[in-house]
Amino acid sequence: MYKDENLFLPVSQGRERVAIESKKMGTAILYGVSSIFILFIISSFVFATLLRFTSITESSLTYIIMAGSFITMFIGGFISGGKGKKQGWVLGGSTGLVYMVIVMSYQYLGNDSLFSLREWIYQGCFVVTAMMGGVLGVNLSSGSRNA
Repeated sequence: MYKDENLFLPVSQGRERVAIESKKMGTAILYGVSSIFILFIISSFVFATLLRFTSITESSLTYIIMAGSFITMFIGGFISGGKGKKQGWVLGGSTGLVYMVIVMSYQYLGNDSLFSLREWIYQGCFVVTAMMGGVLGVNLSSGSRNA
C-alpha cells in the first residue's frame, strides 16, 4: 500500500514545503528567462555585425533568425526544467509566458502597439517550444540523477 509522507505533516511544515517548492520553481523560471535574454542579446550582436560588415540583407536572414528564436526558447525551457527537476511543462510554459509578457510590455510601452495576430501565433509557438524544452530538461536532469 502506498503511503504519502506529506499527508501526515503538520500544517506549518506543509506550508514551508510549498514555499520552498515555489521558490525553487521561481528560481528555475528566472534562470530560463535570463538565459533566453542572454542568448537573444548575443545572437542580435552577431546578426547586427553580419548585416553591418557583409552584403547580407535582413530579408535573407528571416528564416535563420526564426529558427534561432525557437532554439533559444527551447534552451530557456530546457534550463528552467533542468533547474526545477519536476513539472517541466509547467516550468517551460511559465518561462515562455514570462518572456511573452516582458516582450509584450516592452512593445506596448515602447512602441505603443499590441501584438498582431501573426505575433500572437509566434508567441504561442514560442511558449509550446519552451514547454517541450522544460519537459526534456526535467527528464534529462532526473535521468542523470537516477543513473
